[in-house]
Amino acid sequence: MAKVYIFLAEGFEEIEGLTVVDLLRRAGIEVVMVSISGSLQVTGSHKISVLADILFEEADFNDGDMLVLPGGMPGTNHLMEHDGLDKLLKDFHMKNKNMAAICAAPSVLGSKGILAGKAATCYPGFESKLTNATVLNEDVVGDGNVITSKGLGTAIDFSLSIIKKLLDEDTAKKIAGEIMYRHYK
Repeated sequence: MAKVYIFLAEGFEEIEGLTVVDLLRRAGIEVVMVSISGSLQVTGSHKISVLADILFEEADFNDGDMLVLPGGMPGTNHLMEHDGLDKLLKDFHMKNKNMAAICAAPSVLGSKGILAGKAATCYPGFESKLTNATVLNEDVVGDGNVITSKGLGTAIDFSLSIIKKLLDEDTAKKIAGEIMYRHYK
C-alpha cells in the first residue's frame, strides 16, 4: 500500500488539504496528516480546526511514498520556515522521491531548488518563486516525481493526479466516478 504524508500548518487551505486526504483514502492509499505546529489540532485559514494524526517531531518518514504540501496563507509561510520539513523535502529530492504541492505551496518547493528544470504551476502571483522551473498555465502539472496544482478549485484534479501517480489511471477514474466528478481528464 502506498503511503503519503501531508503537512498541516496553522493557516493551511482546508479544502486543498482535506480533499487530498479524503480522495486518497478512498483509493486505499494510507494518508498521514502531520502537524508542523507543535499541536495535533491545526486551524486552517478559514478557522476550521483539524486533528492531525501525528506531530512532525514524532514521525519517521522513511516509509513515505510521497510528501504533500497544501497551500493557504499563512500556512505556506509556515511550511517554508519549518527547518525539519526543509531537511525532509531536500532528502526526498535527493532520493528522487515523490512530492506534490498545490496553490502557493509550490513556492516552497521552488525556493528549495526542487523545481529546477521541471514544469510546474501555482496560484497566480507566485510564479516568480518557482525558481528555474518552466511555469505552465495549467490546472495540474506533473513532471517526473513532482506534481503541482493551481489552487482550491483544482484540488480534485490534483488529488486524482496523485492517485494516478501512486496507483494507476483506472483507480483515479474509478474514484472520479464514485464522487460524480465528470471533469477528470
